[in-house]
Amino acid sequence: MTSPDLLVAPAVHDRLLDRAREGAPNEVCGVLGGVDPVDGPTRVTTAPAVPNVAATPETRYELAPAEMIEAIERVEASTTHLGFYHSHPRGPPGPSATDEAQATWSGSVYAIVSLPDAGVRAWRWTGETFERLSVGVGP
Repeated sequence: MTSPDLLVAPAVHDRLLDRAREGAPNEVCGVLGGVDPVDGPTRVTTAPAVPNVAATPETRYELAPAEMIEAIERVEASTTHLGFYHSHPRGPPGPSATDEAQATWSGSVYAIVSLPDAGVRAWRWTGETFERLSVGVGP
């Protein structure tokens, strides 16, 4: 059995799903932090929320700029900034065309919390496209 590319701590996984449910019908968003070793899976150990300031939060997300920087700084005080997450309350469990068009952090993890199937999926942005990561829940 192969290990997943991304491991999400159980408490963080549950918190992401809870936030998505509480924020619905709007998309919620935030920052991912943890450990990204050279050998072994990337581990998400923290995921601070950031307000969604998109004009249409039911179908889009935009992290509040100042709060995003503060969240990244908090994450980097004790772990590594890995990327970002947002929810799809009704939409597909994968990145939308808008998600791809607005992705800017090359090398970062972009996770989507999908409410229709109560799951967390993730991709790494190459600078040109999203590459799917296998996701597991664990330490």
